[in-house]
Amino acid sequence: MEDWQIDFEWLRVRHLVKERFSHQELPELDSILFLLGMQELGQIRDQWTKEEKQDLMHIAVCRLFEEEGYYEFVGFDGDGWPHFDQRMNITIGGPDAQEKAIKIRVIQYFQEELSNSN
Repeated sequence: MEDWQIDFEWLRVRHLVKERFSHQELPELDSILFLLGMQELGQIRDQWTKEEKQDLMHIAVCRLFEEEGYYEFVGFDGDGWPHFDQRMNITIGGPDAQEKAIKIRVIQYFQEELSNSN
């Protein structure tokens, strides 16, 4: 994907989330990862601890990088939280390159979810 396509599709994802959740402002990457984590967990609550929020974002990243073999889903714990084993180190350049890689995978996630719901 070229940079302009990533920017365009990323903006579409942000608008989709904003509209779906009736937010006033476009969500940032952390907020979208948090929502994806809740989606993967299968629980929606109004209140989460700081640690739970971090765990939800971690679940989202694991899920986003699972297809490429970086993580492997190993099962659920007693509380129903998914767990992943890291299979490979993610060796993507600096912070900008990492953010870009995550955005691409978020875009793909939403495209898959939208195509599965039709």
